[in-house]
Amino acid sequence: MNFYAIKAIYRYEMARAFRTLWQSIVSPVISTSLYFVVFGAAIGGHMAEMGGVPYGAFIVPGLIMLTLLTTSISNASFGIYFPRFVGTIYEILSAPVSAFEIVTGYVGAAATKSIVIGLITLVTARLFVDFQIEHPFVMLLFLVLTSVTFSLFGFVIGIWADGFEKLQFIPLLVVTPLTFLGGSFYSIDMLPPFWRAVSLFNPVVYLINGFRWSFFGQADVDVGVSLAMTGGFLAICIGIVVWIFRTGYRIKN
Repeated sequence: MNFYAIKAIYRYEMARAFRTLWQSIVSPVISTSLYFVVFGAAIGGHMAEMGGVPYGAFIVPGLIMLTLLTTSISNASFGIYFPRFVGTIYEILSAPVSAFEIVTGYVGAAATKSIVIGLITLVTARLFVDFQIEHPFVMLLFLVLTSVTFSLFGFVIGIWADGFEKLQFIPLLVVTPLTFLGGSFYSIDMLPPFWRAVSLFNPVVYLINGFRWSFFGQADVDVGVSLAMTGGFLAICIGIVVWIFRTGYRIKN
């Protein structure tokens, strides 16, 4: 295991976050604050509780998950795309560094930044609404699993994309709509039976509900199912990354 290589990639990617501090950290926090002002204060003040939880507190897990998914994908996809774009990826591939070490460095840095942003968002939410975390260790487990999983997913997008437009295509047109339709701002139990059944095909539903269960001890989906779905998506992303490095898909050609 070449720990020096992992450390070098990791430190470089973390340093890039500090060079783009406004975009990497400040911007997501401001966006989340605006969500709380609009949904938590303005709309939440006119809505009843959901499952015995005040609406302002109810949307906290969904908003954190929304921030976590978008930042994980963005950090990882840009992190690997730019070395491909400028050609420095070939220097890494020609160095005595394995595929596992490359992925660990890039994905580890992206996941770390996402976890930090998620925790900052959690602290920011506490300034707007009062809530308690009933299962903090489960919350941290979902935070880490989601960050690593979607950082791997972002890494795959960064390899697949052959232009800046494609880097934004899946996060903006696929992941964000799925997050809004995955129960970020409402309970899927409020939907008619047909649409609730359709919602269960949305993988983000399981992420949000598992995360919400760690806060309030209740959710629309069993927490065990949520963990299994998250683990399954993680396994799929790992399999795709292994295939990419075995075939050299858009890396060596």
